Amino acid sequence: MASPNRAGRLRGPVEFVGRADELALLRRLVGTPPCLVLIEGEPGIGKSRFVRELLASLPGQLLIGECDDVPEPFPLGVLLDAVRAHADRLGPLNPVAGALAPLLPELAEVLPAAPPPLADPAAERHRLLRAVSAVLAGLAPAVLVLEDLHWADPATCDFLAYLSGHPVAGLAVVLTARPPAPDGSTPIHDALARTPPGSVTRVPLGPLGAEDVRRLAAGALRLGEPPRQLTTTLLDRTAGIPFVVEEVLRTLAERGGDPLADDSVPFVLRDVLLWRLRPLDELTREVLGAAAVLGRAPDPRILAAVLGRERAAVAAALTGAHRAGLLHDAGDGLRFRHDLARQVVYDLVPRQTREWLHLRIARVLEQKLPRPVAQLAHHYRLAGSDADFVRNAEAAADLATERGDDATAAGFLLQTMDVAELPRPVRVRLAGKLGRSAIDGLSQATAIPVLERLLADRRLPPGARGELGLVLGRLLRQQGEALRGYTEIERAVPYLRALRRRAPALAVLAAPDTVVGRHVDDHLARCAEAEAAAEASGDPAAHLAVRIARASLLLELGDPAAWAVISELRASTALADRPREHARACLNWAQGALHAGHLEQAAALLTAGRELVAETGYERLTTLVEATELSLRRAAGRWDGLAERTERLIVAAERMPVTLLDARAELATVLARTATGAEVRRAERTLREVVVAAERVGAIWPLVQARSAWARLILDERPEEAVGHATGALALVRGKGIWAWAAEAVLVLTEAAVAAGAPARAMAAVRELATGIEGRDAPIALAALRRCRRLLDG
Repeated sequence: MASPNRAGRLRGPVEFVGRADELALLRRLVGTPPCLVLIEGEPGIGKSRFVRELLASLPGQLLIGECDDVPEPFPLGVLLDAVRAHADRLGPLNPVAGALAPLLPELAEVLPAAPPPLADPAAERHRLLRAVSAVLAGLAPAVLVLEDLHWADPATCDFLAYLSGHPVAGLAVVLTARPPAPDGSTPIHDALARTPPGSVTRVPLGPLGAEDVRRLAAGALRLGEPPRQLTTTLLDRTAGIPFVVEEVLRTLAERGGDPLADDSVPFVLRDVLLWRLRPLDELTREVLGAAAVLGRAPDPRILAAVLGRERAAVAAALTGAHRAGLLHDAGDGLRFRHDLARQVVYDLVPRQTREWLHLRIARVLEQKLPRPVAQLAHHYRLAGSDADFVRNAEAAADLATERGDDATAAGFLLQTMDVAELPRPVRVRLAGKLGRSAIDGLSQATAIPVLERLLADRRLPPGARGELGLVLGRLLRQQGEALRGYTEIERAVPYLRALRRRAPALAVLAAPDTVVGRHVDDHLARCAEAEAAAEASGDPAAHLAVRIARASLLLELGDPAAWAVISELRASTALADRPREHARACLNWAQGALHAGHLEQAAALLTAGRELVAETGYERLTTLVEATELSLRRAAGRWDGLAERTERLIVAAERMPVTLLDARAELATVLARTATGAEVRRAERTLREVVVAAERVGAIWPLVQARSAWARLILDERPEEAVGHATGALALVRGKGIWAWAAEAVLVLTEAAVAAGAPARAMAAVRELATGIEGRDAPIALAALRRCRRLLDG
């Protein structure tokens, strides 16, 4: 859980310089709530000091929480810490706030009674988010400050994404976080990427400039006008990182002498801390090193037990480190002035000594109740004690799963997969748990190679192979790797022994609009297998997943029976009790209706899906809602502002690759239909990019759509090339066997043939279309067929 919050925990230099524009912006936003602000910058850049300067001028209630770098699996921990100390100020609360009662038993007297549990875990999690929102509303007006969100648990990140679309009146939210690595992301950045456009204000903080460094030097060294050389040297040796600049200047002020002497300006922070460590006695150094290994807020009692020293001696050593400027008083104890300083001290401890300290700390923490399993896993891992690490990481994963935090559970389990000498039975058990954990909140760049490596092990038992293959297939599909994901699930199905797991996997394979290289007969066969597996399993959830997939397949086929199945499902309690599944199903059906040309039904399904997404807070589907809305507008010929909205959607979908390619195909299609003059070249370039991307990942629907739109775009200018693209689209449709998708391609072929005075060239394609849609409920294809026949008869 996050550490107890206090305003004194916000660290920073004594003098505040620079950042005037950023501070003015933040004061304006916080002064007119609601707002959600993310202050972002590298370690030492001054995020906390910036927030401290803001809070110094703010009246009213402050709610402050800080994430720990090794948190225990406790959902919403930092948020609960932020409100816990203000329970006496709570006003009347919405009854939904009672959902927090199990997490805040000490507030039982002020919270409403806990509601009965819900059957749907997703609905339970959403109710928890609403409960936090209700408590914050009871504390408003207020400023909520959450620090170090790069360490936040997934539930907290999901709440902040929820809050962006459901702001609390009178609540200003200020977050601080480090930026993600260039080749990765963090749960908070993934969550904020799903927020509505404009709902989050990002305030990036960069290094200090020369003028700001000059002002700091003037104040610290009591120089009216510091020499330019000093400013230049400081900038060069500190990179303008405020914390390092401050530490260097404090050291110069304490040393005295000429600030421009060659040995006066330390080269790096390490030099500063070495200078501060030098006069300390052996015991103080020993305690300080152990404190750096222990964590951000060293507990004297634990240090005494680890080192076998008297508690008074440890306390005296910490006080000496405080006097030397290595620790500061945070209001609830002494701690390192900054994580950068702790890291330097940690690195100065010899490796073997560090490992011994991690092991001793873990042995001491083993005595605590409840056992801090996440911290134990952390220390055992760094101590090199693999068996103890795996034992505690699994316990942490189990605890996270119990609390509904599957993403955190999978994170712990993924770490265990890196243990080289993991006994095979243990690896199999952990792999099975990993397969059952939801991985939506994980960094996919990390998860995919781990799963691929596990599946490459021929010794992996069949059951684990099936579970992990299914998870990998889902992950790849989420990454937009349509064919690879589909293929992995195909490989996994034979190894899925549990019919309740096999049925939904087969239902995924029944979807025809995802991959090239599979005929609709294959999808029908998979659907039949899924139905048999679901029936034999007796599992209601598996049965529901299969029926949803069957309705989608019938829609794409133009089978009139689809609508009866959809109506029955939407009226059933099975779907009503699973609102998130209901939302996803409505949006999938809306897309299928659009493919077939049923615009009114698509609009009704879209409306239902949008309402369910809003009702359940299923923020991950917001981009799909917008994508479906834009597809509907394009199909209806409502072009005004469509390209601009689609471009905004593409930006929002950058972290949702499964939606991104479809959005790019929509933009390409819109540009192809609306471009004039010089815009035609941009439209063609966009179409080419979509075709290349869709061919690479094997995604059939955007590929057919883009090739057909490309043919339409260049029909008048380059008719033979247009015929080539239309023929390519037709070949894809022929390989899939769903002829409603061929409407635009066959129409372009016919127009090109008639314009060239050779209508016979299109007759075979028109006959194929007529045969393929005979008896089908496919308005868009029927309209195209009538148009083709009129052109040929004319």
